[in-house]
Amino acid sequence: MLLADVVAASGAVTATRARTAKAAAIADVLRAAAPAEVEPVTAWLAGEPRQGRLGVGWRSLAGFAGDETAPAGEPLTVTAVDDALTALAATSGPGSAARRDAALTALFSAAAPGERRFLVRLLTGELRQGALEGVVLEAVAAAAGVPAAAVRRAFMLTGSLPGTATTALAGGVEALDAARLQVGRPVRPMLASPGSSLEQALADLGADVTVEFKLDGARIQVHRDGDEVRVWTRTLREVTDGVPELAERVRALPCRTAVLDGETLALDDDGRPRAFQDTMSRFGSDGPGADDDAAVLLSPFFFDVLHLDGVDLLDEPLHVRLDALAGLLAADEHAALRMPGIRSPAAEAAAQVLDDALAAGHEGVVVKALDAPYAAGRRGKAWQKVKPVHTLDLVVLGAEWGYGRRSGSLSNIHLGARDPDGGAPVMVGKTFKGMTDELLAWQTRTFPELAREEPPWGLLLRPELVVEIAVDGAQRSTRYPGGLALRFARVLRYRPDKTAAEADTLDAVRALLA
Repeated sequence: MLLADVVAASGAVTATRARTAKAAAIADVLRAAAPAEVEPVTAWLAGEPRQGRLGVGWRSLAGFAGDETAPAGEPLTVTAVDDALTALAATSGPGSAARRDAALTALFSAAAPGERRFLVRLLTGELRQGALEGVVLEAVAAAAGVPAAAVRRAFMLTGSLPGTATTALAGGVEALDAARLQVGRPVRPMLASPGSSLEQALADLGADVTVEFKLDGARIQVHRDGDEVRVWTRTLREVTDGVPELAERVRALPCRTAVLDGETLALDDDGRPRAFQDTMSRFGSDGPGADDDAAVLLSPFFFDVLHLDGVDLLDEPLHVRLDALAGLLAADEHAALRMPGIRSPAAEAAAQVLDDALAAGHEGVVVKALDAPYAAGRRGKAWQKVKPVHTLDLVVLGAEWGYGRRSGSLSNIHLGARDPDGGAPVMVGKTFKGMTDELLAWQTRTFPELAREEPPWGLLLRPELVVEIAVDGAQRSTRYPGGLALRFARVLRYRPDKTAAEADTLDAVRALLA
């Protein structure tokens, strides 16, 4: 398969807002791909190289994007480009910068102008559009002629979208169904949807629910196999070596194998949550964090168990998983590891849980349907998070140079909501409110590394950073392409534990319309 075929499919995806049309264009190119080409093609159309980050920034590639010269040699194939990216990823050590530049020059000189623009967008992350992952999953199902649910489940269990596509196209539904939870390989986490209020969440889900604290912490998934304990973040980045106290607590539990889902956070001497950035400082995030990371100890709180002593629990209803978790944490010395909450509460008791969570310094509560299986990687209605303040996790699309006291700092940030149909994030507002001097300095230091363009007024960024914004609501507006604008948006914090694929959608913003 030629690179030009993939570029044409990407263009077709970009040219339409219809989700079904996007999936159909991707499915067509997947059907035409040779078995060895499926993995790189799937990765590229989902918005990133199969090899992950390659250490190539916008400044290294800016000159290639506008190069209209004719390519040298034969047309580029998918295999040739993938091999070049693999070699690029392996380039390190003394003299690696020069070798990387030479490899990029060789690759781009062989590409046609449209292919160069595609490769620049691929390598700078501009193709990574969040919900496009869901569209590619639908395309894989269509190309392989298998149920979408089978594809989603295999992806959930393996964590690899390109690998799942290869399995689906090579082995069909039988091969997909053979995927199993594997202790030591992280599972994509189940996510909660924003709930408008506690009353509405209870009305949606009924009385057969659990209401649990929503902590101001970081999501963790912990796997234990004998004495070996490993810890991953919500983005499936392993952090085991940096959190020995979490591993020690799980190693002490009365089990042989387990996969636990929960949150962790740093507490002060009074048992109240420390600032979110203090918790994130322990995970080696690039965000502004605590000055003394070593002084920050993390406490785990588990709310789910996906596997216990040889038994997979993913497909069991939540009440069965909670019973298993309660048994695991029954001893007094382990009881503090359980997320506070209550099952099947009356409305008054549920409201008391919310009051208790807020009084303890936490964000709110999560209401969960007790009959729901673990639907990893999806924001369904079975879990609903309720917070008293409207907040949105949005993608930072750009930043403007400040003026006055903020001269020389990247200040006013452009905010985008995720397109639920797989398009690029849709701008819904700007804000410079809520930024401390420390945060301004961090933005000014960090944003140039994520720049995809540098207009005179500031920077346009690759859609990678997620920021949590507090808002008073939303209003209809013709100023932004989504027809919506945020009201009184202010920065609460950056979320290095989240990817752009986990940002809130335009529908979530639309739900805040007065």
